[in-house]
Amino acid sequence: MLWIIAAFSLLIIQIISILIIKYRRPDKAVAWLIILFMFPLVGFIPYCFIARKYNGRILGRNSDPFKAELWDRSSRRIPEHRLNDTVSEKMYTLFHNKLTAPITACHETTVYTEGEEAIEAILESIEAAKHHVHIEFYIFRDDDLGSRLGRLLIRKAQEGVKVRLLYDGVGSRSLGKTFIKQLRQAGVEIGCFSPLISSFFKKRLYYRNHRKIVVVDGTIGFFGGLNIGDEYLGKDPTYGYWRDTHYSMKGDSVLWIQYTFLTDWYTVKGKWVTGPAYYPVSDHQGGEWAQIVKSGPDEPIHELIFSFIVSAKKRLYIETPYFVPDPGILLAIKTAVLSGVDVRIIIPGTPDKKLVYNCTLSYVQEMLEAGVRFYCYQKGFLHAKVLISDDLACSGSTNMDMRSFSDQFELNAVFFDRKIVDRLVQDFFTDLGASQEIQLSEFEKRPTLQKMREIFSRLLSPLF
Repeated sequence: MLWIIAAFSLLIIQIISILIIKYRRPDKAVAWLIILFMFPLVGFIPYCFIARKYNGRILGRNSDPFKAELWDRSSRRIPEHRLNDTVSEKMYTLFHNKLTAPITACHETTVYTEGEEAIEAILESIEAAKHHVHIEFYIFRDDDLGSRLGRLLIRKAQEGVKVRLLYDGVGSRSLGKTFIKQLRQAGVEIGCFSPLISSFFKKRLYYRNHRKIVVVDGTIGFFGGLNIGDEYLGKDPTYGYWRDTHYSMKGDSVLWIQYTFLTDWYTVKGKWVTGPAYYPVSDHQGGEWAQIVKSGPDEPIHELIFSFIVSAKKRLYIETPYFVPDPGILLAIKTAVLSGVDVRIIIPGTPDKKLVYNCTLSYVQEMLEAGVRFYCYQKGFLHAKVLISDDLACSGSTNMDMRSFSDQFELNAVFFDRKIVDRLVQDFFTDLGASQEIQLSEFEKRPTLQKMREIFSRLLSPLF
């Protein structure tokens, strides 16, 4: 009898602990309570190691010797009178005050929708590197593509180019030690963001670095949805064709892609990489302007996504592999469509993570009933992350889910230039042509078992 009382008392203590710690996020508290009730007592163990609030190095505007100078240098070249013609005063104030990098000008952006084209451009740029190559990916595999890139990095390091590589400890957990050793022996500097075992005991396992960055000589920067692995070239028979969106940029925006990498390097290594060669003065005269958005647990992107949605007046187009919005984003989308905005969302037709996919489907019926048009991509696997609101676009590594909004380290760009936005709209409608629209009358007929899976997944959605 005593052990039953002791176990019950311990369970009550665990429940109270979750409610107290997560009182600001009741959605997460409910999800963890469900796990606790499913696995009494032992369910609290993963909570202790996963659910801790992030407490890493948080960098302010003046945290290093270069940021103030970069901010001033970037701000001097932005034609503010053009912004006022395109962006509402409310949105401009948000862009100016909330985000951690200024709006920058004089860009030239290339949009890639084919993985092979993007990877070849990255390899070509690295091949031409003279001073440094900085690489950061959530997933880095030592398969055919990873080995090809590895050989190139080894050769560039042996030529005297400074090569630095960051990878995420969870996303790249299968990366072989031999592969890493070969890179290090050749002179490549390597850092692992929150290694799997140490981040578990430091209670940071939940907070992953989801960025995908390549910067060459501080003059060209790549970012977007692609990681390093053969599946991103469409070579995995499980997924087949891989549809993604990736970017290269030249101009002042590269300063902030570089800054993002170097702040991550500081987080991992504890020291700054400084010097004018890493932040060269750009003489690029491209006509575009944009804003690099660096986000994470210390600087969430949630407010920006919400503002994009509520500011839409004519169109709101979303492409995402995972659609797991929080109540605020969900309400904003419903309100937009009820206000007469053309709201269309493309999701994969084939899942890569069944639990998350079932959660995505749990939102479809209520969205359809509100008037949102949903489409399932049929050509292969859709991994593109694009949000278009009227004549603005936001794209990069952020998925339309709660983890990306607040808990993962991401990199995106807000595009103001009509040419880039029109290109993304064109790509969106091309993908619509390869998608099947979900009809409410048919979707309602899905099996009861499937509905139950969706309910269960939805209850755990704050943890995805």
